[in-house]
Amino acid sequence: MKLAATWRRFLAPLALLILFGLAWGFGLHRSLSLDALAAHRAALGAEVAAHPLAAALIYVLAYTLLVALSLPGGVVMTLAGGLLFGIIWGGTLAVIGASIGAALLFLLARSAFAPLVAGRAEGFLAPLRAGLARDGFFYLLSLRLVPVFPFWLLNLAPALLGMRFAPYLAATFLGIIPGTAVFAGIGAGLDQVFASGGTPDLGVIFSPAVLLPLLGLAALSLFGVWWRRRGAHG
Repeated sequence: MKLAATWRRFLAPLALLILFGLAWGFGLHRSLSLDALAAHRAALGAEVAAHPLAAALIYVLAYTLLVALSLPGGVVMTLAGGLLFGIIWGGTLAVIGASIGAALLFLLARSAFAPLVAGRAEGFLAPLRAGLARDGFFYLLSLRLVPVFPFWLLNLAPALLGMRFAPYLAATFLGIIPGTAVFAGIGAGLDQVFASGGTPDLGVIFSPAVLLPLLGLAALSLFGVWWRRRGAHG
């Protein structure tokens, strides 16, 4: 009985690892490139025009798997969302897919991997441990808003450090909206860029016009940390 319960506990993570290996083995991550997007944009656009609902569902599913498997290519996927669905719908679908994928990875990591990985990953987790332990929601929100740490690390670290799921999901959902909107906006204008033979300027997110508002939002979330501590000590 205990053996069956243990097997069920590790079944989903094992399936995730197998999918991860297959994705890397078949080089699926290499297909998520600007060159591939430029080459297939007409065919993809035709499919979206012909089957908008199915295309939206497939896009969300693909984004979910990308994040859950911690594969690279999230920026290209968000650009593709803006290109194919427009800035509003593309950004919305990207946020939904990324949030679901991050939630799945969190739950799997917390249920099965935490005891095995936490000790071995101490070097990666150390910079985040104190902040997440003290001010989980606001601290994670500020990290999501400003791209300092890799997205996959901010999906795994809260699970391995024992953060509760609800504040994790809320901070993830809210924190990725501004950056996603920026890249979806770039994606919405990609058709003209590709048609002229140019390449998109992805460094725009680090320009003052974009980065300063993101830093302002991150500072606002950290203000929430200060206010909460002030109330606790007041």
